[in-house]
Amino acid sequence: MTADNLVIGGMAAFSTVDYPQHLAATLFLQGCPWRCHYCHNPHLIPLEPGDEKVTWQQARRHLERRQGLLDAVVFSGGEPTIQKALLPALQQTRAMKFRNGLHTGAPHLKLLERLLPWLDWVGLDIKALPADYEIITTNRHSGQESWAAISALQDSGLDFECRMTWHAALQSPEHVIAVGQRLADQGVRRFAVQIARSAQMLNASIGAGYLSLDETQNVSNNLAPLFETFDIRE
Repeated sequence: MTADNLVIGGMAAFSTVDYPQHLAATLFLQGCPWRCHYCHNPHLIPLEPGDEKVTWQQARRHLERRQGLLDAVVFSGGEPTIQKALLPALQQTRAMKFRNGLHTGAPHLKLLERLLPWLDWVGLDIKALPADYEIITTNRHSGQESWAAISALQDSGLDFECRMTWHAALQSPEHVIAVGQRLADQGVRRFAVQIARSAQMLNASIGAGYLSLDETQNVSNNLAPLFETFDIRE
């Protein structure tokens, strides 16, 4: 398996938001084992790409032209860890002197663990408390390994943050606070709550899920004191 086998559904040539405090190019990899109701990239769920396919050679040429201008490459998805070609791609970007970032829900812990030596930062998506994962992902076996990934990241010494997407039809403010409190109890230092984007979702029937100012303020007041950094992101 080589980096040329990486299945890329799209690329953001320049991003200021995908890797905290660094300028990055972001590659969106195809394939995901979950079907989260609020998924805003449903076209990335199948392993086969659509019309926006980008080859690894195209992505590499872009990165070569941006050496010295960009700090990092972020591999997002979909769920990037399920692609075996991700490891050789990380090795190549590291050789090009880029920092490597990863966005993952960590559905399979072993797939994440083999990548850790080649990563510099991870954004770990935590969907819910372990017992509630199926409500979000529609997969009854999800959750346990995602939460176990927190300890693996802590043991590795990597910089990481946990993020949770909040949709009002699926999670109450109390659910979000409970997730944050458990993360803090496990020693997580950075946590961000991301408001679900309703313009494009896998399951549009759940509606927009509007949140009131009081709801978001309640979550912020309860969770901000527990972390070194805490954000609610629109």
